[in-house]
Amino acid sequence: MNKTSKFSPEVRERAVRMVQEHRGEYPSLWAAVESIAPKIGCVPQTLLEWVKRQEVDAGQREGLTSGERERLRGSFSTAC
Repeated sequence: MNKTSKFSPEVRERAVRMVQEHRGEYPSLWAAVESIAPKIGCVPQTLLEWVKRQEVDAGQREGLTSGERERLRGSFSTAC
């Protein structure tokens, strides 16, 4: 099942970019996320997940990339 998002991919990318650009102005990643999330109208936890997913996709954090997640979802749905 796909969840629909009220945030376009462009808004997500911009929000993540804002966190990355202003991260050094805050004592922690979480502080940056808490400051920026209200500006785009989302909760901090959501923005943090977007940031983490981008870091995985960029190879800066361990985990499955978005492409790998999609492939797994595709193979799971065809197996059922």
